Order: sequence, then structure tokens, then C-alpha cells
Amino acid sequence: MPENENVFFSPARGAAAWRRRTVSRLVHRGWRWAQNAGAVTAARPGPLRFGRIGVGTRLAFPQGTVFGERWIHLGDHCVIGEQVTLTAGMMPGLDLGPDPVLRFGNGVVLGRGSHVVASAPVVFGDDVYCGPYVYVTSDNHSYDDTEQPVGKQWPRTAPVEIGTGSWLGSGCVILPGARLGRNVVVAAGAVVRGEVPDFAVVAGAPARIVRRWEPGSGWQPPLRTPPPVPVPEGVTPQQLLALGESDGERAQT
Repeated sequence: MPENENVFFSPARGAAAWRRRTVSRLVHRGWRWAQNAGAVTAARPGPLRFGRIGVGTRLAFPQGTVFGERWIHLGDHCVIGEQVTLTAGMMPGLDLGPDPVLRFGNGVVLGRGSHVVASAPVVFGDDVYCGPYVYVTSDNHSYDDTEQPVGKQWPRTAPVEIGTGSWLGSGCVILPGARLGRNVVVAAGAVVRGEVPDFAVVAGAPARIVRRWEPGSGWQPPLRTPPPVPVPEGVTPQQLLALGESDGERAQT
């Protein structure tokens, strides 16, 4: 008997395996088609009618809960991940007046599964990047009345502002009234309320400033690692791959 022969192989088993592979390929191909067809852009808004959706902005399919689109304005070249919830107002069908309630600047990136809930104005500056499952809200449950369930009490609301160039880490929560300055870094899982100055790093629940850039002295406390060296313009992917291989060879010698 040949050494590598599979004694359990049979034409029926081979045909079943071929069918499974074929079905798997068809399912993945169909899902890619659905993702492309269901994505929302200015040219292909589907059932959604935003107050504004900028050039190059795309909401991935499937979308999460979206309502109050008339009061949601999205800037240019924004990337909204799958299953993202965007809501203006506490429920669908409300008249929220003439002004936008939820506004994204240009180049905003919002990760998969994130929620932005706005009854009071919520504003994202330009080039704000958010990891997955970020929660930003202008509304918070109140619990003043001990005779009523918390979920039935009228919530407290306050405007929220996320400064230009900020980065919100995975799973962080931005509470009503928060005002983040420019280029603020929010650590994963942090819970932020109140005001955060420009060029600060916050972490924890409740979030505290753990690092800040000071004019004249730089980052305090100092950064533990040197800044990354950017890739020079004009370098091709093939050149980068060859450079990495040569570095690996030098490390072994």
C-alpha cells in the first residue's frame, strides 16, 4: 500500500468536500457583493436621508440603528464601520428644529459597533479617529426619583465636542458635557466627562490626564519610546519588503 494513501478517502467523500468548498466560496462572494451594494454613500444613500453626506464618505453595510438623519451632517471622506449606530433625538419622528444635532467634520473614522447618540449637539472635529465599540452620547440616565425606575426618568443632556485630530480608543465612553481639545488621546476603556485640554492623554474610569504636552518642555512625563520614522515618499511596497528582509538577515548574523 502506498505510504501516503488515505485509506478513508472515497469518491463520495471527495464530492462532499468539493460541495462544501464551493458553497463556502459562494457565501463569501455573495456577502462581499452585499457589503458593497448595501454601503451608503452620497451617490447611493439607500433608505437613509442625511442632512448632509460628504464626498467620499461611506457607511459600511450592515448599518446599525440610524434615525433622525435630517439632523445628522457627515463631512467629506468619513469612514463609518459596520453596525454603527447614529441617532439624533431620543426617538424617531421628532422635529429637532432647523439646526444639525450630530455633526462630523471631514475625515472622521468611526470603528465597528460604535454608538453616537445625540439629543443635544454632538460635534466631531476633522480627522477624529475612533476604534471599535466607542460610545459617545449627549444623554445620561438620571436617578433622582427613587420611586421611579431609572430607565423611565427623564435623562440629563449636555452638548459634547470632540476636538480635531483626536483619537478615541476601543471601548471608551464619552459622557454628556465632555469637551475634548485638539489631538486628545483617550485610552481604551476610559470613561470621559468634563473638559480635556489640547494635546493630552487620558485614561481610566473616570478618566484622568496621564500625559500632557507642555510648551517648552514637551511631553510630561516623557514618552518612553522614540517617535516612529515615517516612510519616505516614493518608496514602493517591494522596496519596503526587501528592506525588512535585509534587516532580518543582519539580525541573524
